[in-house]
Amino acid sequence: MTAAGPPNGRLAVFPGSFDPLTNGHVDIVLRSTNMFERVVVAVLVNPDKQPLFTPDERVTIIREVFHEYPNVEVDTYNGLLVDYARRRRASALVRGMRAISDFEREFQMALMNRHLEPTLETVFMMPAEQYTYLSSRLIKEVFSLGGDVRGLVPAVVERWMRRKHEPVRR
Repeated sequence: MTAAGPPNGRLAVFPGSFDPLTNGHVDIVLRSTNMFERVVVAVLVNPDKQPLFTPDERVTIIREVFHEYPNVEVDTYNGLLVDYARRRRASALVRGMRAISDFEREFQMALMNRHLEPTLETVFMMPAEQYTYLSSRLIKEVFSLGGDVRGLVPAVVERWMRRKHEPVRR
C-alpha cells in the first residue's frame, strides 16, 4: 500500500450499498469478525442511484445493528474502493457471493482491485444457506408490495423501512 503506508493489522473492508442491510450482510459481517481484528462496513455513496435510505440513514441503521460489536465500524466512501482501502490501511476486502451468477462480476472486480493494489486481498464469503437468495433489491420490492420481510432483515431495518413507507402504506 502506498499512499497511507502498509496495511495496519488485520482490517477488512466490507463494501456495498446496504440499501437496506439484510440478514445475509449481517451474517457475513459477523463471520468476518472471526477472521479479522476489525471490519469496516463501507457504505457506497452513489448519487446516481435512487436509494430507499440516504447514506447517513444507512450508516445510522448499520451502527444500530452492530452496536454491541466494538470491532465493527461503519463508514461511507465514494470513488475507487482501492483508494478507500489504502486510506484505511486495510489488508483485505470482504465480498459476499450468493450464487454462481455473482462469481463472474466479483472475480473481475477482484482482479482489477489486485491490479490497482497488489497488497490488498479479496476474501469471498457465502452467506448462510438460508440467506443465499436475499438481495437488497428483492427485499425492497417485496416490502413495497406489502410482503413480510421479518427474518430477512434485522428488526431495526424493518422498523426503519416501515417508517419510510408509513405515508404510502395505509
